[in-house]
Amino acid sequence: MSAVNSRLAVVFPGQGSQSVGMMASFADSAVVRDTFSKASDALDQDLWQLVADGPAEALSQTVNTQPVMLAAGVAVWRAWLAQGGACPALVAGHSLGEYAALVAAEVLAFGDAVRLVRFRAEAMQEAVPAGEGGMAAILNLSPELVAEACAEAAQGQIVGAANLNSPVQIVISGHAAAVARAMEGCKARGAKRAVPLPVSAPFHSALMKPAADRLAERLAETVFAQPKIAVLNNVDVKIETDPALIRDALVRQAYGPVRWTESVEAMTQRGIASVLEFGPGKVLAGLVKRIAGDLSVEAITDAEALARVVPQYPQV
Repeated sequence: MSAVNSRLAVVFPGQGSQSVGMMASFADSAVVRDTFSKASDALDQDLWQLVADGPAEALSQTVNTQPVMLAAGVAVWRAWLAQGGACPALVAGHSLGEYAALVAAEVLAFGDAVRLVRFRAEAMQEAVPAGEGGMAAILNLSPELVAEACAEAAQGQIVGAANLNSPVQIVISGHAAAVARAMEGCKARGAKRAVPLPVSAPFHSALMKPAADRLAERLAETVFAQPKIAVLNNVDVKIETDPALIRDALVRQAYGPVRWTESVEAMTQRGIASVLEFGPGKVLAGLVKRIAGDLSVEAITDAEALARVVPQYPQV
């Protein structure tokens, strides 16, 4: 690892940021291509071709999206280091992105992480029959009122906050009928919008507990090392160094909410001044800006952005 920039954090996106052609600008990067090659070998599936050529329907299948997004985040991370970018003081990831953060911190071997997230995706997909679960984004309503609407809408079913993404964006998850009722309850309480999300499973809800139980068994069989970089986790907004506690947080993350607003606030409290998002899309960069407007934020979505930003954070 290079010298640490004590004011820098790196974050990795999760599902939803994928698109066909998203790594095209890195096609000539040996580091990026090698990372995808190793991920493809781990799964015996050509992930680079899937990203380059699609089809979009296959790329958006959870069992493909999770390993592809992991590979993309780690590939950009490795390209950053190879081009002389500084080591951050802290890493974090949104949901699936936490696995990329753990690879960056050398907690997980990359091949093990690729196989883990494929298994995680399969377990999540199989936990709830198609059509029974749902998710929705609630805009401009407080967490307290969202929780109130969900409690009222449950009626014996499961619905609750899944992603606390920013002060003005909360994603709810659970049984499809309960989510629909909660959307109406949120709108009645003044939400600006309630938008159903095109997802294949009710992620980060209690309906994912069976998937988490299966994941726990697989995690127990996987080697975890002590972090070389601090990793801020989603479920507790804590930095753990004990591999057993890191495993436990990943299990609970599968059915617990992603506390992203609190995570960004925790970064500022630790003296972070700059946040870089590594991988496709700019979702996290946008959320970080809305949560903590004083932070310097950049999304490293392509080779041009990487080349432009590396000199701002050189290895010392």
